[in-house]
Amino acid sequence: MAVTDNEEALNRKLYEKVTAEMEAYENELLAMPPEEILEHAYAYATKQDIVLALEEHDLSEKQAQALLRCDNALEAIFDRWEHTEMAYMDTICDMISWTANEKLRAAFKEKLRQGGR
Repeated sequence: MAVTDNEEALNRKLYEKVTAEMEAYENELLAMPPEEILEHAYAYATKQDIVLALEEHDLSEKQAQALLRCDNALEAIFDRWEHTEMAYMDTICDMISWTANEKLRAAFKEKLRQGGR
């Protein structure tokens, strides 16, 4: 479905809003001692990903308007993300297993290449 001019404008406005919210969050973090900043590393990285996703992801007019009405849309999206983290952790666990299996296959192939020694 094609994005209307109004949807495009609202999505741009939403992106600008969350970008400003991200800048404010960064400034808050930079005022903290290093130990506290590290405690927020996960939130910071995830919020950066949210901003990047909003740059490319077009919402409907109503969806964009709903997020524009939020006091802090970035925080609202992040809060929702934190409550659905299980899929993320499942993906991390899959990557651990897949990487281990890949390394096992590579070692097996190397052993075969060397004549099974």
